[in-house]
Amino acid sequence: MIGRSKAEVTAELAKQNIDIRRITKKGGIGGNGRINPNDIMVFARQMATMIRAGIPLLQALQVVAESLKKPAMVALIQQMMSDVSSGSSFSDALRQHPKHFDRLFVNLVDAGEQAGALDQMLDRVATYKEKVESLKARVKKALWYPTAVMAIGIAVTMLLLVKVVPEFESMFQSFGAELPALTQMTVNLSKLAQQYWLTAFGALVAAIFLLKQGIQRSPNIAYRMHALLLRLPIIGDIMHKSAVARFSRTLATTFSSGVPLVEGLDTAAGATGNKVYEHAVVQTRQDVATGQQLHFAMRMTNRFPALAVQMVSIGEEAGSLDAMLNRVADYYEEEVDNKVDALTSLMEPVIIVVLGLLVGGVVVSMYLPIFNLGSAL
Repeated sequence: MIGRSKAEVTAELAKQNIDIRRITKKGGIGGNGRINPNDIMVFARQMATMIRAGIPLLQALQVVAESLKKPAMVALIQQMMSDVSSGSSFSDALRQHPKHFDRLFVNLVDAGEQAGALDQMLDRVATYKEKVESLKARVKKALWYPTAVMAIGIAVTMLLLVKVVPEFESMFQSFGAELPALTQMTVNLSKLAQQYWLTAFGALVAAIFLLKQGIQRSPNIAYRMHALLLRLPIIGDIMHKSAVARFSRTLATTFSSGVPLVEGLDTAAGATGNKVYEHAVVQTRQDVATGQQLHFAMRMTNRFPALAVQMVSIGEEAGSLDAMLNRVADYYEEEVDNKVDALTSLMEPVIIVVLGLLVGGVVVSMYLPIFNLGSAL
């Protein structure tokens, strides 16, 4: 049974004359089965289909809730059903859950309710979410693939230094001969690793935790880290193009839905995924609010590519800003896709070489004394 609390479930079961012995929490919002953006995207698509079919809002929410398996998502929809049945609008019900429904989602639903085109707006939100999540996945692939492989390589090397090299070291001591320089260096590294690997691992975990907390709590640290990411070779270019694509897609979606440009820029600022570009969009919004044209305000930030600024300028002059912004988003999303593919192709041989040097270097250094002993015999 879905309920906001144990007391609510107990009261509902008592009405059915059920003797309650124990109630266990199976899942909920923020608990097991955490709600992710894909769940929200599927919800928007399902609701658009239901509303287009002429099903009343409350009944549509009920049908969607019954079709879902994730307890947290079901509980969220149940809460919205409760709000709607008590007289709130759908947009007001969504507004009660800002963690899951951002300003763009709420504003478009609000505009759809007022214009009588709720199904179209939900469809637009779902399409927007699909494109943005696809772009996020490509950027994450660019960031995580080399990081994960290198982390595994370093872990294997540390395992060899801590567990395998000491066994060889005891054998070498029985030879009573001087070790080759490479072998001696590996043995010395092994001794350091045995003494300090736990301290180094703890320091690394603590540094990552402190950095994460600093990014979350300090806007200045977050801005500096995002600026550093933008300056990285290859990765920085991907981050640049991703931020421009997300800005363009968000602004195109809001503008084509009837949201005023200044308000749309507010929403687009938070959707860029990068604090540097977020600051640039906020600056653009301030200039547009004082009467500047969008393309001129974008150019003044010195952040947006010349191509994007030119296409926005053409869109403003032709009265088709939303279409041009969508084209900008399409272009830069394709650029991100190509860059990620190129990065993956480039990183594969580099990673093979680095892993070969790390692991192969340790293995070869351990067998050098044995080869020398064989040649002496």
